[in-house]
Amino acid sequence: MSEYSGPGAPAALPSALRASLGPIAALAAAAAAALGGLYAGHGGPGRVDRWIQPMAEGVRPPWWNVADALDFLGEPVGATMSVLAAVAACLLLRRPRAAVLVVAGSGATVATTTLLKPLMGRTIHGGYLSYPSGHTAFLSALALMVALLAAGRLGLGRAAGTALVLAASLVAGAAMGWAQVVTGAHYPTDTLGGWCTALVVAPATAWLVDRIADDGRWRRR
Repeated sequence: MSEYSGPGAPAALPSALRASLGPIAALAAAAAAALGGLYAGHGGPGRVDRWIQPMAEGVRPPWWNVADALDFLGEPVGATMSVLAAVAACLLLRRPRAAVLVVAGSGATVATTTLLKPLMGRTIHGGYLSYPSGHTAFLSALALMVALLAAGRLGLGRAAGTALVLAASLVAGAAMGWAQVVTGAHYPTDTLGGWCTALVVAPATAWLVDRIADDGRWRRR
């Protein structure tokens, strides 16, 4: 049997993290839905946005260049490069399920935010759909999936593994969220919604990848 389908195939979602990431995903889904409901159909910043946005105004080089570079990672070319690099790392480490997860999870995250935007109807700059932030969701999900790989590779337990996954997604989400606010592409609450979306989609996709792989393995047997 191949490493992908054999009994020793490393899981995309480490078993030690399944019990903790499920409730976290449920809370994130509730938070994303609450934010979406609060700002649905709005065309301007909310109270929280008006409090945070001034902190990001007037950013100049070199920090503006940093924000612009982070924003590029969420654009089609930058995102493709990031995904390919992560896939290559997974394959070098002989983690084919993780490689599948990176591709499927990134696509699912982008698709989810794309579908949610017209449903929420929140706009910025006179008509551009903004909630949730796809850039923030993508980078948060990518960091989360790479952290899942690291947690499985290092054999981390539930507490340490969950902390690593949350920290990675939070750092990536905060960095991209800051960049989106600095460049004026999103309201701060859009980026929070994007991060929450990643916490839902990425673990769910990891579970699905394992489920499909395991089902296929038993059928072949």
